[in-house]
Amino acid sequence: MGNRHLSRSIVMQSLFEWDFSGKNTKELDEIIVRNIKEFAPDDNDNEFIRNLAKGVIKNLSKLDDIITKAAPEWPIEKIAVVDRNILRIGLYELLFSNRKEVPPKVAINESIELAKGFGGESSGRFVNGVLGSVYKELGEPGKEETTKKKIRDIPYEEMPIEKLGGAVVYAKKENEIYFGFVHDVFGHWTLSKGKIEKEENEKEATIREIKEEINVDIKIKEKLGSNEYIASDPEKGKIRKQVVYFLAEAKYKELNLGKSGGLDDAKWFKLKEIVDLNFYDDILPIITKAVNILLKNNEKEKIS
Repeated sequence: MGNRHLSRSIVMQSLFEWDFSGKNTKELDEIIVRNIKEFAPDDNDNEFIRNLAKGVIKNLSKLDDIITKAAPEWPIEKIAVVDRNILRIGLYELLFSNRKEVPPKVAINESIELAKGFGGESSGRFVNGVLGSVYKELGEPGKEETTKKKIRDIPYEEMPIEKLGGAVVYAKKENEIYFGFVHDVFGHWTLSKGKIEKEENEKEATIREIKEEINVDIKIKEKLGSNEYIASDPEKGKIRKQVVYFLAEAKYKELNLGKSGGLDDAKWFKLKEIVDLNFYDDILPIITKAVNILLKNNEKEKIS
């Protein structure tokens, strides 16, 4: 096995040239051969270089879609050519590589080092933020295998706090209860939520955000609970996101997903269908509580 960091730098430089010169895929092999000859003529890791570069190109649309949704403030064409190709390499290794050969933390750290070496002053932090956000959404796989020490840019107590409001949205149709969930680019069904602005009431903010995200008007029934998680923002670093969740009723109508970063679908599900959905662990208790409340209310209605 050759010097993998050198191999990745050759892939990055090859993709940079390919991207900068008009994305002619037929020229990629020629670019790679020339860069290997120039930068690593004695390296024996040529197969790794070619497979990584071609893997990125093959999955380019998926990778760019995830980058766009993980950093919605930065359209893909506005990201520096070096940075976006480093992100493509890091994401490809994070999502598609054999984790025994390339542990997630290695994929992220290698990308950060490339960004520091080839990018601008803020490239390392930007790449760290985007890849860290994706890694968090994946459930931090391999975390225990790579390090037992939790590393934070700043202490937990000093992290900025962002407040959000979300809801378990339900509707009744022909004596059936339906639940409205949103689907993110990482393969999970989750709850619609959004930012609570300063001076804004929690309930009013949640009603507004649900309307903007899935285009339904809701009526808040009761508070279900709250949770907190740490997210990595490409610009701000790590943020404590505190979410308050409500049970909210809506009229059954088509869900139309708004322009919300990280989401790709919104759909109604019958109660019996939600047991097979892929949810994040931290929202399962919220959904379970909502289901129990609705079932009890249904029983009361039948008795009365």
